[in-house]
Amino acid sequence: MIRTLRILSANPMSLLGLLLVALVVLAAVLAPLIAPFPTHNGAVVDFVYANQGPSARNWMGTDLVGRDIFSRILYAYQISLVLGVVVLAIATPIGTIVGLLAGYLGGWAGGVLMRITDVFLSIPPLVLAIAMMGVLEPTLTNAMLAVTAMWWPWYARLVYNIARSEREEGYVLAAEVIGASTWHIAFREVLPNCLPAIITKMTLDMGFVIIIASSLSFLGLGVQPPTPDLGSMVAEGARYLPDSWWLTVFPGLAILIAVFGFNLLGDGLRSVLGVDEQ
Repeated sequence: MIRTLRILSANPMSLLGLLLVALVVLAAVLAPLIAPFPTHNGAVVDFVYANQGPSARNWMGTDLVGRDIFSRILYAYQISLVLGVVVLAIATPIGTIVGLLAGYLGGWAGGVLMRITDVFLSIPPLVLAIAMMGVLEPTLTNAMLAVTAMWWPWYARLVYNIARSEREEGYVLAAEVIGASTWHIAFREVLPNCLPAIITKMTLDMGFVIIIASSLSFLGLGVQPPTPDLGSMVAEGARYLPDSWWLTVFPGLAILIAVFGFNLLGDGLRSVLGVDEQ
């Protein structure tokens, strides 16, 4: 851990990414403590302060019904991070198992698994998510399911490429000679060599999941009001540009900070773990 931090700190951009990710995570975790108006994460109306620009009272201004935008962004980070963690916690194991078995087994079994994967990969991710949300009720749970359905194939393809190259290595052949089972070789011998690439991709994908989730909310297919969500906040404010610019600019900057941080951190981890582009 110390060695990893030392290597990351040697790269200014990776260190910046780590600091931004830490800032976003802390903002989400400590939102109930640091939000100036913690009750503004729900259905609260205060027309006295409605649609006011940044001030000493409201650092990032207020929305159309008087809710503090800074407070809502902090709580929106909670939604974004929870969605990203849950999506990757589901999609990563599914894609890893499919790719690992397809890459190690090969033959007709591997061919069938990868053709199924290719079917999902052939559909643009956002289009697939929109299609699913078009027939499901727009809730946080359904948004997670929609994003998960489009995310696991990328891990399947990544692990498949690694496993296919590893199955001819000496340690795999030695395990086969001594009679190790297929499951033992795949999950105890090959999988550990896939983990650095998987961890790096998960870090990079956190930013992309936040973008996709925000895009769904921007289109009205994700988290629904009054629950704060960065995408829906941008969509609501876009109708009042440029006069009420703070309604869109600050939630947009919040998305930028989160995505930029995870991308920089992912690039740094790629260098630390020695992961090649797949």
